Amino acid sequence: MEYKTKSGSVITDSMIESLGDACEKSQYPGRPGAFVVAPVGRPPLCPSEDLVTVAFKIPRSQRERLDKIAARKDATRSEFLRDVLSEILQ
Repeated sequence: MEYKTKSGSVITDSMIESLGDACEKSQYPGRPGAFVVAPVGRPPLCPSEDLVTVAFKIPRSQRERLDKIAARKDATRSEFLRDVLSEILQ
């Protein structure tokens, strides 16, 4: 099978296998290319602590109202709920 990369190059299954075999032998064929810098992601919510997930169910109508309020504040549902919870827990 053939695949087209983002740059337009075509690679085949056999090319992928060959590269994989070489890498397993710590052989990296070719020349290094330009470094690709990933875009900056979202900053950590709380770098000093591990984060945990809290999940619970609410009626659909409440979720819809919640989403409307969050949208008015230009926030996601999660951002809005974190802000509300922070205010309550202070």
